[in-house]
Amino acid sequence: MPQSEKDFDEDIELSDAPPAGEDKSDSAPEDDSDNEEDTKLQPKATSNGTSEPVTEETPAEKKSKVEDMFDDDGDEYGMNDDEDAELFAESEAAIGQMAMGGAVGPSDPGVMKAFYQRLLPFQSLFQWLNHSPVPSNDFAHREFAFTLPSETYLRYQAFPSGDLLKEAVVKLNPTRFEIGPVYNANPKDRKQIRNFYPLQKELVFDIDMTDYDDIRTCCEKAKICNKCWSFVTMAIKVIDIALKEDFGFKHVLWVYSGRRGAHAWVCDKRARVMDDQKRRVVASYLEVVKGGSNTNKKVNVKRPLHPHLVRSFDILREDFAVRILEDQDPWRDMQGAEKLLKLIPDRDLAEGLRKKWESQANRLSVNKWEDIDALARTGVFKKLDTKLLLESKHDIILEYMYPRLDAEVSKHLNHLLKSPFCVHPGTGRVCVPIDASKAEDFDPLSVPTVTELLEEINQWDHKNKKTKVESEGAGPGTKEKHPDYEKTSLKPYVDFFKAFVASLIRDERKEGKVMNGDSMEY
Repeated sequence: MPQSEKDFDEDIELSDAPPAGEDKSDSAPEDDSDNEEDTKLQPKATSNGTSEPVTEETPAEKKSKVEDMFDDDGDEYGMNDDEDAELFAESEAAIGQMAMGGAVGPSDPGVMKAFYQRLLPFQSLFQWLNHSPVPSNDFAHREFAFTLPSETYLRYQAFPSGDLLKEAVVKLNPTRFEIGPVYNANPKDRKQIRNFYPLQKELVFDIDMTDYDDIRTCCEKAKICNKCWSFVTMAIKVIDIALKEDFGFKHVLWVYSGRRGAHAWVCDKRARVMDDQKRRVVASYLEVVKGGSNTNKKVNVKRPLHPHLVRSFDILREDFAVRILEDQDPWRDMQGAEKLLKLIPDRDLAEGLRKKWESQANRLSVNKWEDIDALARTGVFKKLDTKLLLESKHDIILEYMYPRLDAEVSKHLNHLLKSPFCVHPGTGRVCVPIDASKAEDFDPLSVPTVTELLEEINQWDHKNKKTKVESEGAGPGTKEKHPDYEKTSLKPYVDFFKAFVASLIRDERKEGKVMNGDSMEY
């Protein structure tokens, strides 16, 4: 962790928010990493997570807000004509510099400010975290944390509305921001509250490609390609179906981390109000591959296999020959082959295979996998337990293909996780949602970068000869509304997110009706 960074427990002064003091400490999240900071509090008793409106409003005001929030005309991307004109000019300058071939990237302040102003779907983000179009404590008591360009880390930020969140993000221009739990009080008031504790947060899961470095041969560390991305694809397929079929969750949002991994946000209310103990139970249920790089056998499961493992094995073995034996070819050299031999339960069979492979340098992994059965069938090994050998081969498939989870991320209610639609500071790629039902179609290398998106806006405006007065996202004083995201390759991801949020809110409404004894269907 960089020593130069400072972690500020500080309140931000905005136009509609009161100033507050600051509190400094010495820790900060690692920069340019997919591993999120896990900041823990003292364990407290949790409640049922029931939310109350922040302020009293008249029925007419509530109706107006509901209509505005569900309006799809792109207002979340627009700007207030006068007060945002200067900020808009900065984003126009960044796009103009790109149009002239200027060297700009995701670390350029103007580029990020333009992205936050014109492309990040703040309104949908608000609705997702608020679970309703009517502002409530589900959002107002939610913690946000910002990593600033100066490497300052601001924690315990909270906002009454999505508009104020956007105002803070645009003005602070963070390299990224993270989402924490909903607390029993406004996080900014924590110093005045004796018993301050988290009430709820989405159940989250983190898949990071670096956890596969001991088995992938195509890339290492932060690098990825389509071959090794298949590990993430397989993880999404296995975890998603387990969460839905075994635990009954419905609203699971998968998000690309921007470089080498993916995050899952389980948004069902049952998941959000889980305490740490229940989160540990779910994480342990899904954790099968255990042990570090020095652990010879990372999968140790009882027979008969649990139905979850039977289903997972059936999903994974279909791709084993292509994804592992061909794409990764992990046992081609003897160093890799030795790892395989340590997983063979019969020592005599393992020694026979070793001699065969040492005499045939660089024998392909697909052939070495076939050699196991071929040599076993010779009848030379009188004490060979064929049932145990078959089970060991199944364990090998699970070890090389089953999801490798950072379980600690999932076990704690107060864990902070990078927000969807942030920009990864290293790659410039946007943290876009992934459709789990089409996980195999997702290509991380084709995810748009922030500079590509801004250039797409420029090209669209030029092609359609739109002026900033004619295009909604193009500046103050707008008339014809056309959201900037619709001009770019970000559109399908935003549309998918909006549909996900709408489904979540519909079910939250239905649940509320049932709890109130009303059987009305929507």
